[in-house]
Amino acid sequence: MDCDRMEKLLPDYWQGALRAPDAEFVASHLKVCTACHELVALGEGLAELPLEQPSPALRERFHAMLDAYEEGRGEVSHFLPRAWPWGRNWMGARPTVAMGAAAVLLVAVGFVVGRSLSGGEAARSQQEIAGMQSELTNMRQLMVLSMLQQDSASQRLQGVNWSRRQPKADPQILGALLHTLRYDSSVDVRLAALDALSRYGDQTQVRQGLTEALESRQSPLVQVELIDLLVAWRDDSALDQLRRIERDQNVDPAVRERARRAIDQLS
Repeated sequence: MDCDRMEKLLPDYWQGALRAPDAEFVASHLKVCTACHELVALGEGLAELPLEQPSPALRERFHAMLDAYEEGRGEVSHFLPRAWPWGRNWMGARPTVAMGAAAVLLVAVGFVVGRSLSGGEAARSQQEIAGMQSELTNMRQLMVLSMLQQDSASQRLQGVNWSRRQPKADPQILGALLHTLRYDSSVDVRLAALDALSRYGDQTQVRQGLTEALESRQSPLVQVELIDLLVAWRDDSALDQLRRIERDQNVDPAVRERARRAIDQLS
């Protein structure tokens, strides 16, 4: 409750308009609350920044920055409460202070981007936007890798779906999807991982991983989908594994038959 009251008093505190009782409360609270103290210090630092005048090219570049921010904010706000314990604690323990800090940080980010754009330095501004896009890509990677380790199958499915948002193949994500394909406890999640991996037939890592996933303990549904995909890719490097599947009497008969047909098509 003290942090909630503190948040309401911050605007007047920054303007030096607090009366004695509230001023005494703020001074006392700042001595014991690190989060509020840091927020106040950040706000005071921003107040000392010089004003900058925008350049004529600011509007176009600002909208590019805003689009990147909005996309990242939607992903992070949906993801943090489920997958990152430190995210839950920070947002959950003091939600109003956390939101205040986020707002101040957003102003700081806007100032820095605006300052870099306002000087008319086109090359520098493009580097700033490229850096933000790179950060967004890294954030997506962290989301996917974290969600694929969640206990809930539905969250792992979300992780697989988010892996499709990567603009290009990422070795760590591909490795995580291959691990999910082989070892996930849910057949639905394994099938989703296989579908996500099907876009990367040109990646040696994926082709080799799919061949290794063709093992006797694999789900028959997954085995059939794996075989069909390898045939579609015309991947004859899987022939030895397919022959082992065909000879293995412990494998589902339908899978053995599919393996036999695949051998004929790839030989």
